[in-house]
Amino acid sequence: MAAAAAAAGVGFQLIGAAVATLLAAVLVAAVLGRRRRPRPQAPLVEGKPAPEAGCAVGDGGTDVIIVGAGVAGSALAYTLGKDGRRVLVIERDLTEPDRIVGELLQPGGYLKLIELGLEDCVEEIDAQRVLGYALFKDGRNTKLAYPLEKFHSDVAGRSFHNGRFIQRMRQKAASLPNVQLEQGTVTSLLEENGTVKGVQYKTKSGEELKAYAPLTIVCDGCFSNLRRALCSPKVDVPSCFVGLVLENCQLPHPNHGHVILANPSPILFYPISSTEVRCLVDVPGQKVPSIASGEMANYLKTVVAPQIPPEIYDSFIAAIDKGSIRTMPNRSMPAAPHPTPGALLMGDAFNMRHPLTGGGMTVALSDIVVLRNLLKPLRNLHDASSLCKYLESFYTLRKPVASTINTLAGALYKVFSASPDQARNEMRQACFDYLSLGGVFSNGPIALLSGLNPRPLSLVAHFFAVAIYGVGRLMLPLPSPKRMWIGARLISGACGIILPIIKAEGVRQMFFPATVPAYYRAAPTGE
Repeated sequence: MAAAAAAAGVGFQLIGAAVATLLAAVLVAAVLGRRRRPRPQAPLVEGKPAPEAGCAVGDGGTDVIIVGAGVAGSALAYTLGKDGRRVLVIERDLTEPDRIVGELLQPGGYLKLIELGLEDCVEEIDAQRVLGYALFKDGRNTKLAYPLEKFHSDVAGRSFHNGRFIQRMRQKAASLPNVQLEQGTVTSLLEENGTVKGVQYKTKSGEELKAYAPLTIVCDGCFSNLRRALCSPKVDVPSCFVGLVLENCQLPHPNHGHVILANPSPILFYPISSTEVRCLVDVPGQKVPSIASGEMANYLKTVVAPQIPPEIYDSFIAAIDKGSIRTMPNRSMPAAPHPTPGALLMGDAFNMRHPLTGGGMTVALSDIVVLRNLLKPLRNLHDASSLCKYLESFYTLRKPVASTINTLAGALYKVFSASPDQARNEMRQACFDYLSLGGVFSNGPIALLSGLNPRPLSLVAHFFAVAIYGVGRLMLPLPSPKRMWIGARLISGACGIILPIIKAEGVRQMFFPATVPAYYRAAPTGE
């Protein structure tokens, strides 16, 4: 009996072992089969596979959803994809954009492009090297070179057609197998208990789809319809740009941006290809003369044309007669985020400044470098609450660069614009004369403008040095009560220009970021 029982026990053990071995084999085969299943390639253009109607995409298979594939969205998609993240980019229109801004990348922005591995995106688009600025006022001009002596010879500004640059960035992002670009319009963020879980969007054919990921980054530009859920937008429109393209035109100073301190506000010229020069005429306020009625052409010929350098006058008139005149409002919006679990704002959807100084792309690329460095240590992004608290440091770490460029843009626009106030006009003249001194007087401000030295204290020092220089000019050869009064108003006006901008940027974050607790925020444990 005992021997029979023992034999039966051994038989049951053998049967159990056989069953366990069979189940293990089935499980291993299933896992291997799943691993070998090829991932879909990233679609960049129409005609590639798309999700079925009504399906939820990205649920469990996507780490980051990026809304918008402009400069910020495309660069971010490539950066995160290169770090191994599975990225879904949803862009309203994947055809080449045609814009009149976003055409000049400062040297500081080019350095960020190199840091992200995207420097080849300015190749094969007929981009032009920009080595500095030429400033014109009342028949005088001065040349301001970027301080590039300490950098590699390739480092300089770049100017180009915005659409060509963006298409190169999209192609670079789509070349990664874990980055998928899809054409669609995001209509809303999907929220659950205060946490963003993904987005709802409509395809070109009108199908309503949902996509899910632990982190959604909104980069849908200056016209963002999603920013209100993630920040407190205070958009100001101080002026509009009127855009023209001058053909086969030689600028007085090749490879330089040209700024004319005209009346009532600045005029910009810079090359965007080997045969084209972009002209941007700033028109204060939110209303511009009518293009359709011919009022705009008349304004450009009678008010603007007499103030531009004679070397480009004929090309300017020819561009007006050609009729390809476009306008765009210039928006300014300080960053005022609502930290939201599962979501983040970036690019012009998050923060804008007057485009006079061409700093927008530099800020966006700098922000991407900051965000990449924060996300790099994290293995996964699923703890939305902890991730949100950790990413609050992003808003502080970005401030020194972003606030310097933002403040300079707002302050320079006001200083460079004409005014009926004599004190403001003295400040304008003082700025031109200060920059014309050369040496440290021009290198310091141009290093700030170019993004090569984005230090807030340096900005404030040079700004008030200009004001004091203006007062000194008024006191020579002999001070008078009237001149002293104008000097006092000049200092007061300078404070009235820069202090509100600094207040909107945040004094503590701008000048003393290390005192903000979020500056030291550690990565979530267990990630």
